[in-house]
Amino acid sequence: MNSIILKTAASYLLPLLLMFSVFILLRGHSLSGGGFVGGLVASIAFVLHAFAHGFDKAKDIFRMNPGFLIPIGLFLCFLMGAIPTFFDAPFMKGLWLEEPIPGIGHIGTALFFDIGVFLVVIGVTLTILFTISESDIEPGEV
Repeated sequence: MNSIILKTAASYLLPLLLMFSVFILLRGHSLSGGGFVGGLVASIAFVLHAFAHGFDKAKDIFRMNPGFLIPIGLFLCFLMGAIPTFFDAPFMKGLWLEEPIPGIGHIGTALFFDIGVFLVVIGVTLTILFTISESDIEPGEV
């Protein structure tokens, strides 16, 4: 693609979509949304940028192999599920701090579990996208 409108829009939408994905992530542990939807929105931001500017520039912006996020997110999810067992609670029971943090609200294991899901979704989606972009298969070739 060589559209100046798409390139300009993608440059402005990338940071906005990333901020919106963090908003959805933080909102999700008490309302609809969360790690999965936030991760998809963040991935869409990079997909849009890749379509507008090319996959190499999208990889440069991401600065790391997105597959590295998958084990980090999975470990965080497992850890947040296991922490309640140390307090004689069942696996995956949500634990919350007694006092809300000003400006943030109540913090609990559910939020960090959502962050783990967020990282896994971004890692899987961008790994698939960047792997497909590196393949030598031409359209119509199977």
